[in-house]
Amino acid sequence: MRPAPTVLHLDMDAFFAAAEQAAKPSLRGKPVVVGGLGPRGVVATASYEARRFGIHSAMPMAQARRLAPNAAYLVPRFALYRTVSEQVMELLGRLSPLVEPLSLDEAFVDLEAGGSAAGSASARATGERLRRDIRAVTGLTGSVGLAGSKMLAKIASEQAKPDGLVLIEPGTERELLGPMSVRTLPGVGPATGEHLRRAGMTTIADLTEAGEDELVRLVGKAHGTSLYRMASGHDDRPVVAERETKSVSVEDTFDVDLHDRVRVRTEVERLAERCVRRLRESGHSGRTIVLKVRRYDFSTLTRSETLRGPTDDPGVVREAAGRLLESLDTTGGVRLLGVGVTGLTDYTQEDLFAQAAADAEAAGATGAVDEPDPVVVPGEPEPRADTDAVAVAVADEAAERHWPAGHDVRHAEFGAGWVQGSGVGRVTVRFEEPTSAVPGRVRTFRTDDPDLELSEPLPLVAVPPDGEPGPGAPA
Repeated sequence: MRPAPTVLHLDMDAFFAAAEQAAKPSLRGKPVVVGGLGPRGVVATASYEARRFGIHSAMPMAQARRLAPNAAYLVPRFALYRTVSEQVMELLGRLSPLVEPLSLDEAFVDLEAGGSAAGSASARATGERLRRDIRAVTGLTGSVGLAGSKMLAKIASEQAKPDGLVLIEPGTERELLGPMSVRTLPGVGPATGEHLRRAGMTTIADLTEAGEDELVRLVGKAHGTSLYRMASGHDDRPVVAERETKSVSVEDTFDVDLHDRVRVRTEVERLAERCVRRLRESGHSGRTIVLKVRRYDFSTLTRSETLRGPTDDPGVVREAAGRLLESLDTTGGVRLLGVGVTGLTDYTQEDLFAQAAADAEAAGATGAVDEPDPVVVPGEPEPRADTDAVAVAVADEAAERHWPAGHDVRHAEFGAGWVQGSGVGRVTVRFEEPTSAVPGRVRTFRTDDPDLELSEPLPLVAVPPDGEPGPGAPA
């Protein structure tokens, strides 16, 4: 434990939804829900206005629509979120060389390693300056927690939400933690929490009173010892700048169970292509291909194949995933498919094109017929609101796939806007930009209008002629 609160935890506030509100003046101050829009979609993020209706992350989208039927429901725009995340991470990197990203919108920072803070006063000043800089550069808000450990810094940022800063002075940890729920501690999920509740322990103070021996008896030596230390406020985990990537994977949940074996194979091939794109973006190759299949009855099957050496070749991954699929029974229907690559390295140790050719030759020898190339939709993967590798689809389904709700468009006459909705051969667009002073006008077009096209996200904050907004200026 550190004698000064020099571990900082930043958590952006309702990140996806807040970014959408910043990009769309007509949605500011209104309930916004981002996630998969199909019957089996789930909520990725809900704005604070939507949370008042009881909507939260990981909730089924159908349930969210029942709770707030008039909210704006949007498909995620990961290109925008990654751009904003890079801006935020750059600001964190100016504070310290030790920045540990946990996700696009969350990270730990070791202020001591960067000389940004040595005590409570300097740590608080650094945290407040960071919040101002984030707002200036991105237009969004983030909550900051400061403490002598990672666990307490994260707890502090939760208390600071939304758009606040909480500093936990070293020496006050046990007093602060005592009345909190046992679920506050890392590693205490629903099952462990229920097990402790049955033993009469619902607060962190109950854990410290029970003692380490009793916790070891209840949940095992490793977990019990760790639990007691954390309940006592002890957490010596360092901030790690480089988190090793162990795997890369993608998966899709389908609105309707897939029964056609050819269709399932096509979806697996398309997922393999997406997985390889992510693999290459991360600068890795991998040895082991993993296929995940969740069947109609929610039973989940996984199979893996380890290659002779690591690869980032889409043909190799696609063929390996196809072979794994052949070993699985999909009778009855498939509701989820996933393809992943593990055993990652930073380079390819051997050329596996020969392996791909050999596999193809072997398939020809056994009379197998090559499947057609998968349909690959350009752009970022997103939580599934539909299935975009269908060979034949009705016109309104194609329109919804081509015009995702919330995504950016540009019209030759009316300029930049975003999709409010689409269907029955029509797409409705609201023409406004992040810097618009008032909500924009709404117009409806045919989905095949040649003057309308999808476009890249616009910056959330106007960039002055001399460059980006300058962070770090005195308040």
